[in-house]
Amino acid sequence: MDERLTTKRCVALIAHDGKKESLSRFVSDHMGFFQSVDLIGTGTTGGRIQGLGLEVECLASGPLGGDAQIAARITEGSVHAVIFFRDPMGKHPHEPDINMLLRQCDVHNIPLATNASTAELLVRGF
Repeated sequence: MDERLTTKRCVALIAHDGKKESLSRFVSDHMGFFQSVDLIGTGTTGGRIQGLGLEVECLASGPLGGDAQIAARITEGSVHAVIFFRDPMGKHPHEPDINMLLRQCDVHNIPLATNASTAELLVRGF
């Protein structure tokens, strides 16, 4: 039997600074879903989501290795989906970690939503 069907699913939440408010609104609008899964997040993003009353395991902030920590969890098989509200117009000093995270989603066939439209599809179909 597929292990993903027998364990509680884990969703990773990440947002660049200019997208943190959008992710917070998205999570708030879909509380039922987010209450039904385990959550991990990068430092500041995870803290903001905790402020909504949800339990979130907070890792390091993205620039301090949080994206790499989530990529490692994907490789270990403990993350089942990623919602990463990215700012495509901003420069990010930790771009190599971001690219590694995106690559690990592809390598391990992990659903990845990088904006509200794809996150909506992920939430509805997960």
